[in-house]
Amino acid sequence: MSHRFLVLFDFDETIINESSDDAVVRALPGQQLPDWLKNSYREGHYNEHMQQVLAYMAEQGVSKESIHSAVEKIAPTPGLLALLQYLQSHQQDFELVVVSDANMYFIKTWLEHAGVCHLFRKIFTNPASFDASGHLVLLPFHSHSCSRCPDNMCKQVILREYLAGRQKERGGASFQRVFYIGDGANDICPSLALGPRDTAFPRRDFPMHRLLQEMQQNQPTKFKANVVPWASGEDIVDCLKKVMEER
Repeated sequence: MSHRFLVLFDFDETIINESSDDAVVRALPGQQLPDWLKNSYREGHYNEHMQQVLAYMAEQGVSKESIHSAVEKIAPTPGLLALLQYLQSHQQDFELVVVSDANMYFIKTWLEHAGVCHLFRKIFTNPASFDASGHLVLLPFHSHSCSRCPDNMCKQVILREYLAGRQKERGGASFQRVFYIGDGANDICPSLALGPRDTAFPRRDFPMHRLLQEMQQNQPTKFKANVVPWASGEDIVDCLKKVMEER
């Protein structure tokens, strides 16, 4: 029996309640970055900036254990664990995927600590692992030609390739509905690939929500999916329960 629904999750400020990159900086002796490093960030080159941050942390002697524990301590977004519990209790209906511009080490560490890693069929994110010298090395996820997205990741490319690949593996069956849960500006691009039966869940009053509101005013025909803003994972559960009743 193949899943009827696909649910895609962003990670930072969607599954967890802050940016994992910011949380990890607290493992530094002074708990913050020096100004020269903060100011070296260039728009659209966040992945590169984060590579420098991790290199700086290694130079400052921050251990793998401190990074690990800083990641584990990050709080989940309100109601998010209740949402994952609901999805687990309806595992036969929902396939879950993470699509995030964070990195594999942070995401796996957090999901395993929360006991929910097994719920996700796939995690799409930037590769990261510790090298022999104990330095966490971050790489870009892929290259693409989308002008809207940062160099290292277009979430729409990931979503389209995943849907096409899964349709083949499922013997030509596509998902009945796709749900996309996010908060950031880079969650708009994949949401544009959703159809009229699908739903985008922007976190209320975060950039994705504000940008979608603007788009709905200025280009109402451009966005095809339903939009359901959420403040807590419980809001998403309520919406999914209604969908489940529509069988």
